[in-house]
Amino acid sequence: MITRRKERGLRFILGAVAVFLATLYLRNLLMPAETFTAAADSEDDHPQLTQAWVSPPAPIIAEHLFRDDGLLEVDPRGIHPIFELIRRAEDAWAAKLKRASTTLPRAVAEYRRRYRRDPPKGFDDWWRYVQKHAVQLPDEYDQIHADLEPFWGIEPTDLFKVRAQLEAKVDSYTLGKTSDGMVDVVNASFAPGKYDQLIKGSENIIDLLSDVEKFLPDFRAVFSPHDGPNRLSDYFVENAARQAAAEKRYVRRKDLPKINPVGWISACSPESPGRNKSIDLNGEPPEKTTKKTFIHDHNLATNPCLHPRHFWHHGHFLSYGKGPNPERDMVPEFSYCSSNIHHNIRIPTPYGWVDDILPRSNDPEWDDKVDERLLWRGSSTGIFHSKKTRWQNSHRISLLRVANDLKGTMAILSPKTSNTEPVGEPIEVRKARLNPGIMDVAFAGDPIMCDPETCSHLMKIFPWRRRQSVQEAGDYKYVIDVDGNGWSGRFKRLITSNSLVFKATIYPEWYIDRIAPWVHYVPIQLDLSDLHDALVFFRGDASGVGAHEDLARKIALVGRNWSKTFWRREDMVAYFFRLMLEYARLMSEDREAMSYIG
Repeated sequence: MITRRKERGLRFILGAVAVFLATLYLRNLLMPAETFTAAADSEDDHPQLTQAWVSPPAPIIAEHLFRDDGLLEVDPRGIHPIFELIRRAEDAWAAKLKRASTTLPRAVAEYRRRYRRDPPKGFDDWWRYVQKHAVQLPDEYDQIHADLEPFWGIEPTDLFKVRAQLEAKVDSYTLGKTSDGMVDVVNASFAPGKYDQLIKGSENIIDLLSDVEKFLPDFRAVFSPHDGPNRLSDYFVENAARQAAAEKRYVRRKDLPKINPVGWISACSPESPGRNKSIDLNGEPPEKTTKKTFIHDHNLATNPCLHPRHFWHHGHFLSYGKGPNPERDMVPEFSYCSSNIHHNIRIPTPYGWVDDILPRSNDPEWDDKVDERLLWRGSSTGIFHSKKTRWQNSHRISLLRVANDLKGTMAILSPKTSNTEPVGEPIEVRKARLNPGIMDVAFAGDPIMCDPETCSHLMKIFPWRRRQSVQEAGDYKYVIDVDGNGWSGRFKRLITSNSLVFKATIYPEWYIDRIAPWVHYVPIQLDLSDLHDALVFFRGDASGVGAHEDLARKIALVGRNWSKTFWRREDMVAYFFRLMLEYARLMSEDREAMSYIG
């Protein structure tokens, strides 16, 4: 018989053994994999434990490559790149807002730091306007500097001669201050019968400038009435002018380098991809890398010198073969838009501007929008379509093709990942399952800008639907904005609509320093190679699986708020006000006398 004392002793011994075994087990369980592997390797009797107890390797979270041409190159071992692009953009935007000048002395100091010269005369009047009307980011006007800087290297008297010649050329109008101090048309040169049509664009510009005309010095500014830019740069001419400006000297018109006309690539530096001798603008486009890429700098991503495939994917370039001859001079002409290879001076274009979308039933809140496909409706503009033109790869045709293609498969990044795990290699999906579920892209109305035979052909190969009302378009959560014959005039309306806007363009616009891609809209490459990846990330696949709709909603609503805060009438006036102060000084014989000293 076991006494109670012996029973307690036995239980004590058994408990101690249990504690010992449990401790041994936990020690082995928690032991680092490499330590246990070494220990197991020394035990010849149990080699199988080496594999059984080794922890699986942790996922490698790699860094994506942020390239100098404005594109991010995806590393499959990194997180989905859109997580990173949004985080970086939000941080940069917050920093920009935080460092904005709040007093005139600080704004003057920041101007001098950025541009290494005094502000223009009237800068204090401009500052008072900015303060009175709560114009945000008063330092962020680098685009004005970029547009005007090469002219700082040209002798002013030479600029006067170029402007006088420009005023006499057909298809231009000139705005200036009249004898009574008002801004008005002071000259126009149009083909017979074209005046009423082409002068129309001046009306809204005059209306904007009328708000501040009493503060503007005398000026004469020549404007192009057409949708797109027309002053192709010669790289060596513009570089000589910029170099002279940087050295605070002038180069005479007669001393500018002689142009070497080679078409569009005349504007590209010798070291750029655009000057690559293997590129034949009359042949096939250079092959695109098979690696996934996204835009991290939208301005750089629009530059065809850095991305020569643009020459084969936009009607502006396709319409003129290898391209026109570049300008022999720096021509100070204003236009509604410009590109990285033109030197037209861009303006805050009033065309297409809306204060808000009214009634609000046309602009439902994000959660009340019922259609989760990507919407686009538009005309067949962008290039003339005929047997003699290369319209097949133009930007709007490309959009219709990639959005409606049902044949074969395509590789997309899986959206079903978090911001802590690798995105992995692209997966193959069938276009016939994906495109009808996520795209609603069609031409609207009847074909235009085409000969009869090609018009009929376009009707057969692409979907054509009736034009939508603003209310019908307002039901879509996702919309895409692409160029037409020039810049797109609908971006302001789209970004005000509570929808998430995807934008593909070659025209950096006046507000480029005052907006943040991935914070206010989603930038898309001109060849649309990232469109499906971006759209699927936000809305998920055709069934909505993998969606990051919270991020889509956030960008859509922040984009609308930006539109209502940064793209008001007062913001366009402020940009135009500062632009004309800068231009008036530039076109003065004594530029120093036209500077602000405060």
